[in-house]
Formats: sequence, structure tokens, C-alpha cells
Amino acid sequence: MNLHEYQAKELLKQYNVPVQEGIAVESVEDAAKAYQQIATETGSKFAVLKAQIHAGGRGKGTMKEVPSQHGVQVVKSVEDASTAAKNILGNTLVTIQTGEAGKVVSKILLAKDMYYDGPSDRKEFYLSILLDRAKKQNVIMYSTEGGMDIEEVAHSTPEKIFKEWVKPGFTLQGFQARNIAFNLGLSGEAQKNMVKFITNLYNAYVGLDCSMLEINPLFKSADDKIIAVDCKMNVDDNALMRHKDVEALRDKSEEDPTEVEAGEFNLNYVKLDGNVGCMVNGAGLAMATMDMIQLAGGQPANFLDVGGTANAQTVEAGFRIIMKDPNVKAILINIFGGIVRCDRVAAGVIEAYKNLGNIEIPIIVRLQGTNAEEAKKLIEESGLKVQSAILLSEAAELVQRAVSVN
Repeated sequence: MNLHEYQAKELLKQYNVPVQEGIAVESVEDAAKAYQQIATETGSKFAVLKAQIHAGGRGKGTMKEVPSQHGVQVVKSVEDASTAAKNILGNTLVTIQTGEAGKVVSKILLAKDMYYDGPSDRKEFYLSILLDRAKKQNVIMYSTEGGMDIEEVAHSTPEKIFKEWVKPGFTLQGFQARNIAFNLGLSGEAQKNMVKFITNLYNAYVGLDCSMLEINPLFKSADDKIIAVDCKMNVDDNALMRHKDVEALRDKSEEDPTEVEAGEFNLNYVKLDGNVGCMVNGAGLAMATMDMIQLAGGQPANFLDVGGTANAQTVEAGFRIIMKDPNVKAILINIFGGIVRCDRVAAGVIEAYKNLGNIEIPIIVRLQGTNAEEAKKLIEESGLKVQSAILLSEAAELVQRAVSVN
């Protein structure tokens, strides 16, 4: 589950991680009030206004409705804050990560200035923590070259990206935190503060069950304080049962509506770019099914795992979700009856067919395992225009023929 910057920063503060303070707002009026409050507290006319969406590249991104406006702006007055908020709130921000469709901005963050006043002895770093699946360890990636061009740094000068691995079951060791601070070129008070920062940040990563935690830029102020100016946080969905307070922060408006609907029926759904809808029980079988469709010359339109408790309601919900994709030209249902009974799935297919009315899209069904014969009989006697298959390869070929005809 992705979190907004302002949400992630509040969580980091619980682990004593210093962050750039700010106020999240949803209206132009509140943006003006937030600016006034920040200006009063800091004694500076500068503040930073940031669009809150689940995507990176906001500083270089542009508003679709007002191309001259970016997703991150420096404001120097109440009028600046009000104008920027008006141009951003309710409008679409397009970044390198959102694609051309962009994302609608419903919240903005007014944050305290970190750059424009005071001496120039400041530095920006990059730091992230994530799981290295190849090594089966958490890895801390960091660089002296923080900021908006970190992707270019990684591409052109990979030697500037450092890594520190932490073994499962171990905390971040003191020598590792000191090594990171040393590689970032810090000494004295700045080094001490960086060691504390990294240690607390790693504790937050583990304590919140994050799958990714990125600080960019990681800022060293003129007085050697270490501060998270931006934060991207992703929490492992499978661990949300341990973090009800974090789960409550979920912003469904940032997610694909069909994926949200699928989740309400306990369906695992991911939209893809193909034209063959897939309904399968079990993630492994779903991946194998998608591979067979690809080998047969087709393109999967989705990943949809109905799980081991599929019934008429979940199958019907799966049908409805798949058919919302206008690119789908055929549907392949591939069920192996282990825990789930094939006849129950067949009944679900028949009921869904009747409830949804006349389905013009060809449907190919492959049912194997518990009560497969009963399921085959149910479908054959239903009078529905459904093709059945025994082998997975056969099912994939039938789907491809159906797609080519349509």
C-alpha cells in the first residue's frame, strides 16, 4: 500500500526521524492559511507547495490544465500560495511515472522552506531501503547525488550509488550506519546526526513492515542537521493486519478502480494491456495461464486470482470486473479443483452468465480436479455458448482463435 508524502512523514516522526514539517490541505483557502502559519513560525517568506499523488517526478511534472505549473513550487506570499493551490487542486498532474493520463491532485502539502535562507553549506543526498530479493536481505541504497536527477545518476554514473545489506533477523549495526555516513562524506556533528537518522529510519522500515522507503532528497542543513525533505513509503499489504492505523490511511482514489472493487470481493486483480481476460484460482496457476496465452500468440488483459474459496458470487464479480475492460475479446477460466470444487465454479459461471445477460465475448473454460466431471456436465447442460478444454495448451489455443475471429 502506497502512502502520500505527508502521511509517511507523520509515521517517520513516530520513530524520531527528523522530517521537513508541513501542513496538508484540500482547499485554496486552507492553503493560504497554512502559508501564513508557516511564515509566522519560520519568519521566512519562503514555503514549498507540493502536490500529493502516488507517483514520483512531481518537481518536473506539469499540470495538464496549466502546463506552465509544476507539481512542486516555491511560494513567497499568500497570493502565490493561493494561485498555485488553485492551479493544482482538482487538476491533473502528469509526471514520468504517471504516464500521459496523469493523476488528479486532491491534496497539497505546504512545507517549511529548507533552502532559501541562511548560509549555503547545504547538501542533498539520496537514500532508500528495500528488499533485495536476489540476496534475500534488506538493502540500503544511498548516494551523494540526491535530488530530482537521481535516475540519471544511477544510469550514467552507477559508481556513485552505494549499497549496504542487512541480514534477516539482524538490526542495522553501528558500523554500517557509520560506513554510510563516511561514504556520504560527512564528519563531526553531521556524521553523528546521519548515524542517528539512518538507524531510526531503518527501525521505521522494519517496524512499519515497509516494502520500500525512499528519502530523496535527504538534506544536510547548514547547521549539520539531517532531515527527510521528501518521503515515499510503501507498506507490505500482507502486513496491514498488524497496522490498522496505517491501513486507515489508504487513499483508494489513487488506485485503479477495478483493483479496488476486486479487493472488496477478496479477488487478487491486476490490470494488464492485453485482450484476453483471465480468471484462475491460485497465483502460480494464474502465471502459468498467462504464459500459455502468450505462447499461443495472445496477450493477457489481466491477472485475476479468485483464490481457494471461489463461489458463484466471486465468479460473477470476477466476470464483471474483467468485462469492464473494453480491450477484452475473450475470457479464459482455468480452475484446478483442489480446495475449491469445480462444480461450484461451474455453477458460478452459469449464474453469472444469466445475471449479466447475453455475453458476446467468447468464454473458454478449463476445469480439472475435484468434481471436474460434474462441472463439465453442468456447463454442457446449461445451453450456454461456452467452450471447454482439457489441456491448458488447448484452452490457450481456443482463446487465441476466438480473439483472432473477433
